[in-house]
Amino acid sequence: MIRVSIVANSPVVQAGLRALLEEGPGTEVVETLAPADADRAIGDVIVYDVEPDAFQALAVDGPGIVLLTADSDGARQSELWPWRIRAVLPHNAAVAEILAALQAVAAGFVVLRPDETERAVARPALTGDGQSLTPRELEVMQMIAAGESNKRIAWRLGISEHTAKFHVASILSKLNAGSRAEAVTIGIRRGFIYL
Repeated sequence: MIRVSIVANSPVVQAGLRALLEEGPGTEVVETLAPADADRAIGDVIVYDVEPDAFQALAVDGPGIVLLTADSDGARQSELWPWRIRAVLPHNAAVAEILAALQAVAAGFVVLRPDETERAVARPALTGDGQSLTPRELEVMQMIAAGESNKRIAWRLGISEHTAKFHVASILSKLNAGSRAEAVTIGIRRGFIYL
């Protein structure tokens, strides 16, 4: 069961979202909040209905956010990722789309429209301390997530095994991860890995 917190300015919007989401299988609305109280949300996922320019930045750690907005332009989504926004949907999104986004975000995924994917892959992948992963490191991250060994990564990229090990070590260092599995978990949470 996905526990959902709804954040919206209007009590009417809060009530409407509650009615829609409670009809969905596997979802339970646990609270409705005003934007000023969003940092107190206790749900597994937050459905945030507010315009991006009115979005109140939340702490980096916490539940993922599905943002419902009139401005669902993909260029804005990349600017909002550091604030845990993992899906941006238009106000007129179908209930099935919202429920699918809730399930994906609850599972730790980032939801992108097909036209946003190219732009998202081109964005700099910033780690928690402001360092960025190189395009090659992002490729290696995808292969680590797929369970590839250093030898297999080297073969697929046409590089030496030593160079593959170097890339893996650099990724672990930049993400402050103790293992490949932890690096994958961090990579999924930060939107570096697309599954």
